[in-house]
Amino acid sequence: MPTQSAVTKITRNGQITLPAAIRREAKVKEGDLLAVRFEQDRIVLIPQKLIDKSQAYFWSESWQEAEQEAERDLAEGRVEAYETVDDLIAALEQDQD
Repeated sequence: MPTQSAVTKITRNGQITLPAAIRREAKVKEGDLLAVRFEQDRIVLIPQKLIDKSQAYFWSESWQEAEQEAERDLAEGRVEAYETVDDLIAALEQDQD
């Protein structure tokens, strides 16, 4: 449930001002992007972040799931260290046998 509520007015050219308390709670500031959607008789504003195209893969659902799995493995001690790259490759090849 929202903790802040306010009323604002639509001005010329359809502009609105988000009240300061709402901006603080939503952690949005001047220059931030908002997606605007109309759903079930409501106008919904959703804060957006710009991601450099070269980094977009990192924020894909599958990549984020793999990141979470890796974090769990680290937290639970499911890691191994190798002295050299050759040792790592040998261990990987051994796992495939």
